[in-house]
Amino acid sequence: MRAVIVGPGAVGVWMGERLAAAGWTVSALARGATLAALQTHGLRVIEQGVTRTAPVIASNDPAALGPQDYVIVSLKAQALPQVAPTLGPLMQDGTAVVSAMNGIPWWFFHRFGGALEGTSLETVDAGGRIAAALPPERVIGCVLHNSNFSPEPGVSQVAGIDRLIFGEPDGSESARVETLAAAFRKADVRADTPTDIRTPIWVKLWGNMYANPISALTGAGTADMLADDQVRALCLQMMREMATLGEALGLPFPLTPEARMDIARKLGNFRTSMLQDMEQGRPLELDPIVGALVELGVKLGLPTPNLSAVYGLARLSARMKGLYPAAT
Repeated sequence: MRAVIVGPGAVGVWMGERLAAAGWTVSALARGATLAALQTHGLRVIEQGVTRTAPVIASNDPAALGPQDYVIVSLKAQALPQVAPTLGPLMQDGTAVVSAMNGIPWWFFHRFGGALEGTSLETVDAGGRIAAALPPERVIGCVLHNSNFSPEPGVSQVAGIDRLIFGEPDGSESARVETLAAAFRKADVRADTPTDIRTPIWVKLWGNMYANPISALTGAGTADMLADDQVRALCLQMMREMATLGEALGLPFPLTPEARMDIARKLGNFRTSMLQDMEQGRPLELDPIVGALVELGVKLGLPTPNLSAVYGLARLSARMKGLYPAAT
């Protein structure tokens, strides 16, 4: 099987290395220092003090990589509108696009049913540009429960691995999902394949949507923010607002906000990816993680005062640092 990693950062490098360990031919679409590192050293993963390497075919030109069986998109969401239209040479009949990204993805309301069936959120896919290049029919949903960071280009350091979750947006069982999951299992990664992929996406977002922007605003790790009474109260209000949105969408949470917060505490004083991006001067992935929820509130006619306030503050802070597009 052939797979290409589009966005070989901390997550993408790790996924590619595991697929190579399962015997797949792995390529990577990269540029700059990451491209140079991959061409020189291959995929490098550091786990428990041991460095693993795997071969990779790396290029900045999709045409040089050619058609693939799986296109694994692990970019930051704000980069995808520009990259997606260039990925045509990677596609052939039957190519699957695996969306290994944070927040609400562009395909989320494809075959969703109900009043929002087929909805395209402007905060996620303005003008439908991503969906035009990467049709939802090609998509396999993916949720990652792991912690990786990139100490240098082309390297993924593993802080913790729990599992991967793969699923078809229409809830069906498919050979392409099972083939992908089986490869990760062969590489000693737990891979689940539920018929409902949206609930895992929604549940993961329930933690990310408060921790990421508040950490970027304050510089605090997750334990620090939850130890502050006022900040913890704000986080709970944001979670309740998202829970109300979920009820309206038919995506209820299986536990209370307080219970979900207790799970977050067990992770320690975790530094979110958005905080790391803020500190390193990289654009922030605010829109699919927070902005999409605010947009959903408007579409559903439901108030989101706390989500909206935190989104606005984090967006303005990032904008002042040149890490979010200027207002138009």
